[in-house]
Amino acid sequence: MAKKTKESLRWLRLDNAAKIYPAARRKNWSNLFRQSVTLKDDVDTSVLKSALDVTVKRFPSIAARLRGGTFWYYLQQVEEAPEIREEYSYPLTYMNNEEMKKCAFRVIVFKNRIAVELFHSLTDGTGALVFLKSLTAEYLEQKYKIKIPCECGILNRREEPTAEELEDCFLKNAGKVPLSRKDTNAWHMYGDRHCDGFLDVTCFKIPVKEALDSAHKYNSTLTVFMSAVMMKALLNLQNEKNPNIKRQKRIKLLIPINLRHIFPSKTLRNFAMYTIPEIDPRLGEYTFDEICKIIQHKMGMEFTPKHMSCVIATNVNDEKNPLVRLIPLPIKNAVMKAVFDSVGEKKSCLSFSNLGAVKVPDEMAKYIERFDFILGVQAEAPYNCGMLSYGDTVYINFIRNIKDAELERHFFAVLQELGLSATVESNQKER
Repeated sequence: MAKKTKESLRWLRLDNAAKIYPAARRKNWSNLFRQSVTLKDDVDTSVLKSALDVTVKRFPSIAARLRGGTFWYYLQQVEEAPEIREEYSYPLTYMNNEEMKKCAFRVIVFKNRIAVELFHSLTDGTGALVFLKSLTAEYLEQKYKIKIPCECGILNRREEPTAEELEDCFLKNAGKVPLSRKDTNAWHMYGDRHCDGFLDVTCFKIPVKEALDSAHKYNSTLTVFMSAVMMKALLNLQNEKNPNIKRQKRIKLLIPINLRHIFPSKTLRNFAMYTIPEIDPRLGEYTFDEICKIIQHKMGMEFTPKHMSCVIATNVNDEKNPLVRLIPLPIKNAVMKAVFDSVGEKKSCLSFSNLGAVKVPDEMAKYIERFDFILGVQAEAPYNCGMLSYGDTVYINFIRNIKDAELERHFFAVLQELGLSATVESNQKER
């Protein structure tokens, strides 16, 4: 019986959110994201390889390759762990079709840092964090001969995955009333791209206490507050580039929402939607307090089971349509790519994703310096941003494919105006 269960885990249909990502790929862009843990000692690659061999068996939906069928893409569990790679000159390098067919995630080591890069069809930020923390726990146990409890999102690597972890929770939580997809376009940044495809990463490190104290001044959560800082920076940048307010476009921020907070779920697959707060510069000036309230009310209105079930229904209904299901994959691919190109990235300036406060057991914390979360750059728009907090520090990682760090400068200026201190790190190469 155990053998049959193991065999059934080897093939998995893509979850509802994952279906768009294979179609949206192009020759110079694949939808990847990175999570990493920085340890206090250099990584022993041989021990990490042993830990990875154990861990991949526990995560068949993440340790997987992307395959194409007659009507849909699907995931096939990899039989063995991929080779551990050395760091490139920049993160999230392009993952081509051949690589995805072999394994749609990477494990990369640089000195004392372990990074995992994943194609978004495998999982979302929450699932990836469970995988990274479980891998790190296995590594530390093998390296230092210690015992780390399975808590704070760390799973027992010797157990079989549960059915709940592999569930497509979109199908389970779809409502009966779908919502319209109609929406307005947002302002997009532009600039000269790096000719060699280089991606600049800039990390803002902010003390957690300072950030929370400032957020509380505006009766906001940390997500709302930092989202407002980003929107204010975008607004200031558009003003600088186009002073004519009548010709300015809406500032819109795509903020992913972890649906596990409102629908009980243990899934390790994609289970997130998003909200898109916006401000229209043509209506006049906005105070920072106004921006905070706009974001907070938008999230409060939409982050409910009823609303989100309707959003899910819109996507699930397309998948359940009998005509859609019978369309061959190449045609389906072309249609979904056209939809993504015409709609996908035009409705927001960038994504601002907050993984929240990362917690690990005390037995593990003493070996760890920090965690980081880096979204992949968008296909056409030049920026994205990932955020998390660990210990006493908030880590906000910008990524861009253009040369000038204009948005980062405006973001830093807004932080200063609000009285926040920030340390800035960057992989920016010499010009």
